[in-house]
Amino acid sequence: VDCRSKSVDNTELFIVEGDSALGTAKLARDSATQALLPIRGKILNTQKASLQDMLNNQECAAIIQVIGAGSGRTFDLDQVRYGKIIVMSDADVDGAHIRTLLLTLFFRYMRPLVEAGRVFAAVPPLHRVVAKHRGSTPNEVLYTYSEAELNTVLADLEARGIGYEQPIQRYKGLGEMDADQLAETTMMPSGRMLRRVRVVDAEAAAAMFELLMGNEVAPRRQFIADRPRLDPASIDV
Repeated sequence: VDCRSKSVDNTELFIVEGDSALGTAKLARDSATQALLPIRGKILNTQKASLQDMLNNQECAAIIQVIGAGSGRTFDLDQVRYGKIIVMSDADVDGAHIRTLLLTLFFRYMRPLVEAGRVFAAVPPLHRVVAKHRGSTPNEVLYTYSEAELNTVLADLEARGIGYEQPIQRYKGLGEMDADQLAETTMMPSGRMLRRVRVVDAEAAAAMFELLMGNEVAPRRQFIADRPRLDPASIDV
C-alpha cells in the first residue's frame, strides 16, 4: 500500500505484522506520506540462510523490491524510496522475534540503510488508562509503555483522588487498537515514539547477530544460561 508523495525526505515505510494490523494501519496512516508493507508470519532467518535462499524467499524479496535499492554489494542508498523504514510489530515475544529477523535482514543485506540512521522500530503502548474526572471535565486517556510506568501513573491518579476505568486495557497486539488509537500513539509523528536502529560498532553488532541468529547452538545456549532467570510470576501471559 504505497503513499501518494514521491518525496523521499518526507515519506515513511511501515513494515507491519499481519493482516489485522494492516487493516487498522490503513485507516490510521497519513496516506500522503506513509506507505505500508505487510509481512505474514516470521520471515527467513537470513543469518543462517544463503544469499540465494534469501533472494528466493517471498517476504525478503518483497521487502527488497519495495525499498527499491537492491541488496548486498549492489545496495544503493541513494535509490531508497522512503526516508524512514519503520518496523511496527506487536509488543510481545513473537513481535520481538519478527523485529529481530527483520533487523537481521537489514544488517546483513542493507547495512548502509542502518548506518544512515534510517531504520526505526515503532514503540506501541502496552496499556490504556482512562482517568475519570468529576464534573464537566472530560475524561483523560493516558498511555503507558511498561508495567513500571503504569504503576507510577496509577499511584499518581490515586494520590490526586482521581479514579480510572476498570479493567485497564492491556494491548496484546496492534490489532487490538482502533485506528484512532494506533494513529495517536504509534504512527503520527506528533504523538509516537520511535527507536532509531544504529550500528555504533559494526564488529560487535555482527558478533551479536551471529550469536543470537547463527548456526552455532552451544554459544547461544551459554548466553541464555548466563542471563538472570525470570520469576514465572512476573511473566505476563
